[in-house]
Amino acid sequence: MELPETVEVATGASPEGSVIWLHGLGADGHDFESIVPELGLGGKRSLRFVFPHAPMRPVTINAGMTMRAWYDILTLERGGPQDEVGIRESSRMLEMLIEREHERGIPYENIVLAGFSQGGAIALHTALRYPHRLAGLMALSTYLPLQDSFDSEVLQNREAQSQKLPIFMAHGSSDPMLPMALGQHSLTTLEKAGYEVEWHDYPMAHAICAAEIADIRNWLLSVIS
Repeated sequence: MELPETVEVATGASPEGSVIWLHGLGADGHDFESIVPELGLGGKRSLRFVFPHAPMRPVTINAGMTMRAWYDILTLERGGPQDEVGIRESSRMLEMLIEREHERGIPYENIVLAGFSQGGAIALHTALRYPHRLAGLMALSTYLPLQDSFDSEVLQNREAQSQKLPIFMAHGSSDPMLPMALGQHSLTTLEKAGYEVEWHDYPMAHAICAAEIADIRNWLLSVIS
């Protein structure tokens, strides 16, 4: 498996931490590139933001059109079938990106996994199963995929994560694509498992807003030393 192509933006010389941020369905690695200067981290933290491009693949709910997607989406109904093969393949790609950042001198505990929508699902899936303690997990307008495997795979990983993995979750209260109830259901699953989640919701649709960017900035400054 090859590493995905990435867009990279650094907030200073000699990065002390990395944020690997996955885009949503049909977008690409440039989608959140412009948010980096809006975070205003220059002079506060020297971070490397890594924005990978998802592979091109047909997407069932979009009439089989080929686009950038971390996995196929078969239905938007809760409890419907999921593309487990695609989810696990993209999770392995993300793990490879984590290892590359580690090889570039970034400690695991200074690496944040982040994602929006479909990218957030991959970030959630990967961070909760990763064998090393990470700096944090940022899941935006998204949901926890493959929940049937949560108990057998995630709860067995408690020792590595110590259930202290900092988690930031945010959702739009009027999201028409992924209703906030999906995010809240995932929040409940995580909290019942003992994870502490910083939850935010905003009066917006399936998007990112200025208040959310400000909250993300504060959270990043708190989890990366």
